[in-house]
Parts: sequence; structure tokens; C-alpha cells
Amino acid sequence: MPIYEYKCNDCDNEFEELVFSQDELPPCPKCQSKKVEKLMSACAVQTEGSGGGMPDFGPMPSAGCGSGGGG
Repeated sequence: MPIYEYKCNDCDNEFEELVFSQDELPPCPKCQSKKVEKLMSACAVQTEGSGGGMPDFGPMPSAGCGSGGGG
């Protein structure tokens, strides 16, 4: 079950909610309004030992497609 981020259009409260259906819009926990919209959120991925940064895939190969080498 995914957690979605919402914003209330009545009181501007932003909140997260665990929902069972993508189409379900929960009421605002602050004012109980049903006028909420689902926000777009970025997916965050943390790999072990990376400190939250981008994963280290090692050095990039120096030759291959698009290397411009002629022959």
C-alpha cells in the first residue's frame, strides 16, 4: 500500500496518507475538508553506504557506442 502526499485546497495543509486505492482522496486531517489534491512527489532511493547520494557505478568505459572512433 503506497503512501501518497496531498494538499488541502481549503486550509493549504500538506499531509501524507496511506491509501488502499489510487482514486481514493482522504479528508484533510486538519480541517476534515474533502477538497484535497494529490501532489507529485519525488522518489528517494538510498543505497547502503552511499549517504543518500547517487549510487557509484564505477568508472565509465572509454570506448563504445558513439565514441567517434574511425577505422
